[in-house]
Amino acid sequence: MRVRMTDFSKILDKAKELEAKMKESQQKIKEIRVEGVSGSDSVTITLDGEGEMQTIKLSDEIMKEDKAIIEDLIVAAHNNAKVQLKSKTSEEISKATGGFGIPGFKWPL
Repeated sequence: MRVRMTDFSKILDKAKELEAKMKESQQKIKEIRVEGVSGSDSVTITLDGEGEMQTIKLSDEIMKEDKAIIEDLIVAAHNNAKVQLKSKTSEEISKATGGFGIPGFKWPL
């Protein structure tokens, strides 16, 4: 089967359009902020779109707890934030690609 030049041009145009949408999406992902909480809001962690921790807040009440409990709640809040971040990131990628996933492509999280 022979591909005509106009078909190839259309493919290139679509690829350029997708590339532009992906760049825009990457910028929007960087701006995402999610909060993960645990222990009835005793621990709150904020992650940015690249998965970097921006803030951690510990309630006064939680500071009276055993160190191991606090550590577990920090881990739980972080994991909660990562789940939210993955969801928001996937949503943003889906918007950019029109639901068309890119096989083998994984976002760094």
